[in-house]
Amino acid sequence: MKPLQRERTFTWEDPASSATKALQLSGLDFLQAIANGEIAVPPILKTLDISVGSPQNGGITFSFYPQEFHYNPIGMVHGGVISTILDSAMGCTLHATLPAGTGYTTVELKVNFLKAVSIKNGLLTATGRVIQSGSRIALTEAQLTGADGAIYAHATSTCLIIKRDLSLA
Repeated sequence: MKPLQRERTFTWEDPASSATKALQLSGLDFLQAIANGEIAVPPILKTLDISVGSPQNGGITFSFYPQEFHYNPIGMVHGGVISTILDSAMGCTLHATLPAGTGYTTVELKVNFLKAVSIKNGLLTATGRVIQSGSRIALTEAQLTGADGAIYAHATSTCLIIKRDLSLA
């Protein structure tokens, strides 16, 4: 017997417009504009059905309810989904501390998967923290936790800080 087919449809906005605004605003203002719906949510968040929390200087949260479309072949949330939400929390937490004209990119990502994740877990939240930030390199970390306080994954990341000349934009 063939398994039942499932279908998921979603839309997103052109990310080029958001990228331009990212250089014009401080990281905190940019992330606040996304959280307020003034700037489009990045397509990856729409693809994976991840929600953005309210940013604060030095912190932002991302959350999701595990769904079937997150599953790997053995019926658990794929490690790439968990890595994506943790990378988002770490990078955006760093971005919230950066001035206008400054961005970042992940150079290295390390994830420890501590517990299996499935639909049964309910809402999971990734919270980032900047450990150290210099003029070119930053070290960040994040945890993925459940409503019960259990830690499902922990990650660290090295990020490259990129300064752009706004007069050339």
